[in-house]
Amino acid sequence: MAAILIFAITYLVIAVGRLPGFRIDRTGAAIIGASFMVGVNALSLDEAYRAINFDTIILLFGMMIVVANLQVSGFFSLVAERVVESARSPMLLLVSIVAVAGVFSAFFVNDTMCLVLTPLVLEIAESLRRNPVPYLLGVAMAANIGSAATITGNPQNMMIGSFSGISYRHFLAVLAPPSIAGLVLVTLVIFMTYRSEFRSHQHVAVASRHVRVDRKLMWKAIIVSLAMIVMFFAGWPVPKVAIVAGAVLLITRRVDPEKIYSNIDWGLLAMFAGLFVVIAGIEKTSLDADLVALAGALHLDNVFLLSGLATLLSNLVSNVPAVLVFKPFVGHLANPQRAWLTLAMSSTLAGNLTILGSVANLIVVQQARRRVKIGFWEYFRVGAPLSAITILLGAAWIAWRIK
Repeated sequence: MAAILIFAITYLVIAVGRLPGFRIDRTGAAIIGASFMVGVNALSLDEAYRAINFDTIILLFGMMIVVANLQVSGFFSLVAERVVESARSPMLLLVSIVAVAGVFSAFFVNDTMCLVLTPLVLEIAESLRRNPVPYLLGVAMAANIGSAATITGNPQNMMIGSFSGISYRHFLAVLAPPSIAGLVLVTLVIFMTYRSEFRSHQHVAVASRHVRVDRKLMWKAIIVSLAMIVMFFAGWPVPKVAIVAGAVLLITRRVDPEKIYSNIDWGLLAMFAGLFVVIAGIEKTSLDADLVALAGALHLDNVFLLSGLATLLSNLVSNVPAVLVFKPFVGHLANPQRAWLTLAMSSTLAGNLTILGSVANLIVVQQARRRVKIGFWEYFRVGAPLSAITILLGAAWIAWRIK
């Protein structure tokens, strides 16, 4: 009962975001929950150590180092600037933004692309006297959709890749088509919602902006990143490749390592470790058996039902904790690989349902808040239909692709 109570309180705090009356955030809740699992003897210390999936932690850490080097070098800003300034109409500007956010998010973590693109899009929209909201929505939603395509697109996919053992190539082969379709759909839904912004055939001239670039660091980071991606496709262990790539980039005489470390989300790594322990604690209770029974009763082998439940839970407690809730019983389903891919697709695309659905959304909204306000309903009227369509299409594709 103590373990179940700890699990319930931990996830309640994660759902709310903070514990009322206390300065405890989601990371703190995961750490406290994990510690109490050990404290009430739901797990021994050795069992808690073994519960942490170090493949996921190492993969996430390695990718953070690689992405930080690309970001510090100015690579993302340079590419985004050059692509966007080639747009010659409002519609082409939107397409360019969606393409850059979606493609780069597939390989280099969606949150980073939102950090890079939001100030650029704001500056361009203001200089052209355009409404920045549809373009900012394009950044957030395309980043979420693009990140669904690969294991390295977002934290929950990294976790699923480690749990499932699915190869990088197979993961991409199954989830790239719905992601590509989703990028087309986000463009169309934003166009339909903001027709007055795109009805004009006015010529858009985006002025060239100077982007500060460390070219030696940029080329080093590009070469290492390309080699890393090639090794992913060649079938090398993804966590091993990612951490070695990160280590190679840390060998430098040019960059203060603090610049790289400051771009690493240490809180996210700690939250992952804590949640692994919390879920391991609940796996040792009767609730684990109840979840397995519930999975059978709800027929969660059905891709559409599993997608719906994952969408709901992802918007209640966020996608990473939601995926971990499913961990105890996915292995008991008839086709675990299909279930993991369904979770990767639905938990990621569910991020577009509401403004609180993903960290990427919050990054865009928070960075833009001083110049433009994007409210809950402003986001929801685009995100709700987009999420519904893309998740249904994704579920139909997986059900057809994997029998």
